[in-house]
Amino acid sequence: MLLLSVSDLTLSLAGQRILHKIHLHVEAGEIVGLIGPNGSGKTTFFNVLSGFLKPTHGKVMFRGTDITSFSAPLRARLGIGRVFQNFGIFRDMTLEENVLVALECLPREQRLLLGNLRHAVHETLKSVQLETHAKRKASSLSGGQMRLLEIARTLASGKELFLLDEPTAGVSPKMTLQVAELILRLKREGKTVLLIEHDLPFIQKICDRVIVLDVGEIALEGKPDEVRHNKKLKELYFGADPTE
Repeated sequence: MLLLSVSDLTLSLAGQRILHKIHLHVEAGEIVGLIGPNGSGKTTFFNVLSGFLKPTHGKVMFRGTDITSFSAPLRARLGIGRVFQNFGIFRDMTLEENVLVALECLPREQRLLLGNLRHAVHETLKSVQLETHAKRKASSLSGGQMRLLEIARTLASGKELFLLDEPTAGVSPKMTLQVAELILRLKREGKTVLLIEHDLPFIQKICDRVIVLDVGEIALEGKPDEVRHNKKLKELYFGADPTE
C-alpha cells in the first residue's frame, strides 16, 4: 500500500533553489535511506515532509490525502513522526516523564485504548531496554540511549511514518546495533521509516531502498547494493570520474 507520495516537489528560499522536482513513492512497511553530500537538501526535504517548510511547487500525499498545505502539528496528528538529529527529548525530565508527555498528547480516544498510562510508559521503556532508567533524567543517558528513547517515544505516540534524521550520529558502535534492531522492529510492526544517514554500512544493513540527493535533486535510486556499486555514487561524494 502506498503510504507517502511526493510529486514534482520544488522549494526555493530567498531566491535560491534548494529542492528541484523531487518525485518519491514510499510503500507502507518500507525502510528507505536518504543519503547525499552535505548541503544536498536532505534535512530541508524532511522539513517539507514534516510541515516546517511549505514547497514552492509540487504535492505531498499521505495515506491518499493531500497534506501539502497542512501544518506540522496536523501532520503529526495524522501519523507522521519526526526524530531530529539534535535530540528533541526533554533533558530535564525523567525518561518516564518524557514518554508520558508523548502519550498525554494523544487524542482522548487513543489514550483510553491504552488504559493505564503508567503501564504503557513502562512497556514503552521496556521495549528499548531502558525501563531500569525510568526515574533518571534524560540528560544522564548516552547518545545512543537518547536516540532509543526518542524513537520509542515516537512509536508510543502512534505514528505510522518515522522520519529519522541521522539516527546513528554520536552513537557508539554497540548502541548503533540497538538502533538498527529497533528500526527493523518498527518494520516488523508495519511501520514505515524514511531516514537520513551518513553511515553507509548502516544503510546497507537495514534499508530496502536508497535514494541519493545531490544539489536538491534525486541523483540515484535503487536497492542498497545497486546504489553502493554505482560509479556515480563515488563521483558525487569524491568528485571522481565515473568512467574510471
